[in-house]
Amino acid sequence: MSPVVDAAVFSGAEAVELAVVERSGFVESRHVGSAVVLGPDGAVARRLGAPERPVFPRSTMKPFQAVAILGAGVPLEGARAVLATASHAGTPAHLSVVRSILAQAQLTEDALLCPPDWPLDSAARDDAIRAGEQKQPLFMNCSGKHAAMLVACRVNGWPLESYLDPQHPLQHRIRDTVERLTGEKVVATGVDGCGAPVHAMSLVALARGIQRIATASDGSPFALYRNAALLTNAVLADGWAIDGPGRSNTVVIDELGVFAKGGAEGVMVMATPDGTTVTLKMLDGSLRAATIVALSLLADAGAIDRAAVDALAPKLDLAVLGRGEPVGEIRAAYV
Repeated sequence: MSPVVDAAVFSGAEAVELAVVERSGFVESRHVGSAVVLGPDGAVARRLGAPERPVFPRSTMKPFQAVAILGAGVPLEGARAVLATASHAGTPAHLSVVRSILAQAQLTEDALLCPPDWPLDSAARDDAIRAGEQKQPLFMNCSGKHAAMLVACRVNGWPLESYLDPQHPLQHRIRDTVERLTGEKVVATGVDGCGAPVHAMSLVALARGIQRIATASDGSPFALYRNAALLTNAVLADGWAIDGPGRSNTVVIDELGVFAKGGAEGVMVMATPDGTTVTLKMLDGSLRAATIVALSLLADAGAIDRAAVDALAPKLDLAVLGRGEPVGEIRAAYV
């Protein structure tokens, strides 16, 4: 059994205010947490709170899972590679790619072991309901990752029905990939919302691993980094696939060229082309301020232009409304 890691270690002085919600000139809510910024050289350039404390990275672990899947001999490119690391919105375009991944292994949607869900995209959800559909594993935002896992099992002759078991060969490969890229041993393992194992790590380790993925070269002598480069290049080329039209990760990728991936319970990772990397965790589990805080930290580090962040902010659903009109905003607020 994995050791219990007490979230209370983040309490008190070890957590800092990262963002506030302002309504009519009054601070209505505050988001506290931890964050770390790595410079292009990999050194810690800034730390807020306690980034050395372990967290479950949730869906920000998907890039590691995707790199491991590629390393298992799965031929994924373009949007298919992106869907392996996506928390997709369930649009028809997303579902088409997931089906195409399953077809590589001659499998149907019945093989997916992620839980049934509705699409995250409101239009896609409405269309599904109007069509008389029910919640489906295919609609679930992690279905691309699960489809890719199944292809890895088919390619290697591994059992299909137990691909989510932590002792499955694929999950051993993923854990090894996590440890190789982060440079730290996994401190705890849990079950993610989609049913796959999720490995706890410090925000510093998460940043180190994401930086190595985002700056990897397709000319590397090591397959691990060639696969990481393939994934990064695919994400930057097809940002729509990792999230969805108008959704925050896609907007940041398409408009700023920044590798971005959010995770449940307030986790966010971003990396710029020069390697400057931010990881953060909101202790209340909310993602609503995570994107603007990460972008602000990157701007503070000089990795992206502050004016570009300000221009992008209106597309990030940060307005606080009163009677349907803006009366305040969600904004970064840290020292």
